[in-house]
Amino acid sequence: MKKAALLFAGQGAQVVGMGKDLSDEFPVAADLFRQADEILGRKLSEIAWNGPIEELTKTSNCQPALFVHGLACLSILRELAGGEFLINGAAGLSLGELTAHAAAGTFDFENGVQLVQKRGSFMDEACGGTTGGIAAMIGADENAVRQLADEEDVDVANINSPGQIVISGELAKVEAAVAVAKEHGIRRATMLNVAGAYHSRLMESAYEKLGAALLEVQMQLPQFPVISNVTGREVTTLPEIRQTLQDQVTSTVRWVDCMERLVALGCDLFLELGPGGVLAGLLKRTRKDVDVISVSDVESVRACAERLSSA
Repeated sequence: MKKAALLFAGQGAQVVGMGKDLSDEFPVAADLFRQADEILGRKLSEIAWNGPIEELTKTSNCQPALFVHGLACLSILRELAGGEFLINGAAGLSLGELTAHAAAGTFDFENGVQLVQKRGSFMDEACGGTTGGIAAMIGADENAVRQLADEEDVDVANINSPGQIVISGELAKVEAAVAVAKEHGIRRATMLNVAGAYHSRLMESAYEKLGAALLEVQMQLPQFPVISNVTGREVTTLPEIRQTLQDQVTSTVRWVDCMERLVALGCDLFLELGPGGVLAGLLKRTRKDVDVISVSDVESVRACAERLSSA
């Protein structure tokens, strides 16, 4: 039997219509979106399914929408494939780490939706109170980017795959770093269209508020390993779970380390649960030989379930 790793999408993967066909076809998905609407006291499902994209892209909307969509994909897979696959570990990119914890039973769906909603709101507030920016550094090694970040006083936000590293910080400083990136041997540097400086010191206010919110959430140890973005290792205690989820808001997302750790744990089939296929692409650049399937809609969830059943 294949040992599956679950990968959950992060902010930026959202698309208008996400989850609509799943909810039309599978009652278990419709029920999760209905529950989320009730828990949040607003029509998150309408925003996810009908947009407009400007409304869905707001951090306080896209984070809970991606959370619900990822868990809907997993619920359908479990229904269709039954006990045909063993979950050996999970990871999620930024926001997706909270989805991974919900999938592993660290906290229940209601607590998870409320926590993700708060996280998104806290980050929205931090973006509103700062002028931040993010840029992707393509074709660069980590040491070169770290040196550039130190010199320009910005932070390393994401190590996504070999040769793809993201920096984050005050907008003017990020722009300055982009301007001199070639001098550091970086092939290409591109500003990204985002609301603020995620995973940098500019998220300090969100860090403080999220820390307090995490203390209020009832948790238990996950049923399978969940890999922390911050450490690239599985979390083993409740205080560590709370601390790493808080630290993640201002710290580097070590996504390459997360993928390598799942491989080391024996995972031999990776299931990306969320729109876009971004995580599958990053994984293929990290580990060309790894088997990965992206699941986001009715067609892909059925194909994945058939694959799991035949494996």
